[in-house]
Amino acid sequence: MSVSRFVRGALLTLCVSLAAGTAFAQAQQATKPFEPQVGQQGKDVVWVPTSDAMVSQMLGMAKVTPQDYVIDLGSGDGRTVIAAAKRGTRALGIEYNPDMVELSKRNAAAAGVTSQATFVKADLFETDFSKATVITMFLLPQINMKLRPKILDLKPGTRIVSNTFTMEDWTPDETANVSDGCSTWCTALLWIVPAKVTGVWRIGPSQLTLTQQFQMLQGTLKTGDNSVDITEAKLKGDEIVFTAGGTLYTGRVTGNAMQGTTSGATTGKWSATRTGG
Repeated sequence: MSVSRFVRGALLTLCVSLAAGTAFAQAQQATKPFEPQVGQQGKDVVWVPTSDAMVSQMLGMAKVTPQDYVIDLGSGDGRTVIAAAKRGTRALGIEYNPDMVELSKRNAAAAGVTSQATFVKADLFETDFSKATVITMFLLPQINMKLRPKILDLKPGTRIVSNTFTMEDWTPDETANVSDGCSTWCTALLWIVPAKVTGVWRIGPSQLTLTQQFQMLQGTLKTGDNSVDITEAKLKGDEIVFTAGGTLYTGRVTGNAMQGTTSGATTGKWSATRTGG
């Protein structure tokens, strides 16, 4: 055998070995399970996981029970949905990244909650989440604000819990800070979607006029020529409370009707019907 033939043979063997090694490395990479990286870019936000302590705080603050239906907006690796499912409720994760969706499904299977926890690849702004009784999220403020009109149209009483980020001038109904088990992004904010009560209402011979800034109310109660401002007026979902002329009114709103009880200067039952917007 000539030296040149020997060299060519050695080079050919080396090339084949390198090609086989590259193919093997690519095959290993292709079969390696997806692992999310903190800070990885998503459609609208980067991924930063909510700590388990914060997940527990958020679900506890929302008083999640097996009767609820929880939807997590931007569900990431599925931890909030899985934690909700472990409480016995049905939970759905909305996530744009298909790799994260598949990871969430694997995590749910490992936790044994696939019957309660589901995940879909979808755009938050194109998704119907009107059937939720609880919504959880860890999104940027501008995303929260873009979603806010849709959230305010949800059924009164729907609970919204956000990790850290606000709804600007919509003041939370409750705020809590977590110190144990959480080092960053440790503030939970709860809103309860209020009923829409702006307008003119008839209460027997009286006229109740209400204006509304989310869950906070202002207005007057007029009987004949006598008009008094209402005070301590607030909504909690479909529950309404206000004081007028020394009488405390508590009740429940159902569309264009309200009914409840009074205490203080006057004791009894009351009902109201909306007569104008």
